[in-house]
Amino acid sequence: MTEVRPGAAASASLWERDEEVTVVRRAVDTLCSDRSSSGGLLVIQGEAGLGKTALLAETRRIAEARGCTVWSARGGEILRSVPFNVVRQLLQPALMSLMPEEAREYLGDWYGIAGPALGIAEPGDRQADPQGVCDGLVAAVRRLAEREWPLVLLIDDAHWADEETLRWLAAFAERLDDLSVLLVVTRRPGEVSGQSARRLDVVAAAAGVSTLSALTPEATAGLTRATLGRHADAPFCREVWAVTGGNPYETVELLAKVRDSEVEPVEARAGELRGLNRAARGGGLVARLEELGIDATRFAWAA
Repeated sequence: MTEVRPGAAASASLWERDEEVTVVRRAVDTLCSDRSSSGGLLVIQGEAGLGKTALLAETRRIAEARGCTVWSARGGEILRSVPFNVVRQLLQPALMSLMPEEAREYLGDWYGIAGPALGIAEPGDRQADPQGVCDGLVAAVRRLAEREWPLVLLIDDAHWADEETLRWLAAFAERLDDLSVLLVVTRRPGEVSGQSARRLDVVAAAAGVSTLSALTPEATAGLTRATLGRHADAPFCREVWAVTGGNPYETVELLAKVRDSEVEPVEARAGELRGLNRAARGGGLVARLEELGIDATRFAWAA
């Protein structure tokens, strides 16, 4: 792999991701080539910090540059128990932009079935049939895709999506052959079990799957020198890789700490990297806890 810096518009997490970006470009090109083209599905999987979210951001940039409509949603660890949370994120902004009459027209007979799940219609008196709701959501996306072509759907952290969304996602993935839409999903393998894992496996089985790996020592050295200067010596760069294991997120965080601490990137100072990395991880943990809310933060401090 070459030690070439990504373009200025790209994230640092896109080092050594040329192959994945090429796959995304081809999928977008196929989508845009013909309104009757079959749908596409890409799954990007990898452990935390390997650049899945950065690749989604690059997918958005590529798609919007081609004139695509892009809708996105993200799974949340503390929102998995909220039914239809992720699919609502994905579709509700588009539906809310329609007048009620328009939404009813686009959803047709499915309005009374899928509308309550999407939060645009009041639920009926009877308990909705889960399979009927799932079919209604598939039909809703089909009709909206015809209206918004070329349409790209992005779902980040699908492993944290609610069960109802995953049921829809698995059904939708199996029906993309006759639907001109590109769906790109990210997930961490092994994060969930049971029915959620099985549905994510159904999605992966229908997709082209890109499994992200850690950065090589060469790419880590390139990223180190791009951040700290070309004078960063080889032993220092190797220690950055050894400390972070080539994890792009951890590498970026560590290099920010090195820069802020004004540590000279030379072998004599390489011994300080492990302590800085622990500090960088600690800051990231606090930031994540704060995103979860005051109760989670108080509980962590108490623990």
